[in-house]
Amino acid sequence: MNLREDLHAQLKFLREERRLSLDDLALKARVGVARLQAYESGEEVPSVQTILKLSNALEVPASNLLDSLEATK
Repeated sequence: MNLREDLHAQLKFLREERRLSLDDLALKARVGVARLQAYESGEEVPSVQTILKLSNALEVPASNLLDSLEATK
């Protein structure tokens, strides 16, 4: 499993762990639902700015998500 997969798996895990629907997270993070689905499926990799929004919405340190992203480069 590569780390791009880790990031999308981690996003989905954190969202589900917090019992958030895609709609809930989209509202909290101000990111479109379709875009969130693309991140969770691994089709797209979020920008650093989007990762910061997601980390705030999911209430986790941005470094948790950024570490996964950094390793994808």
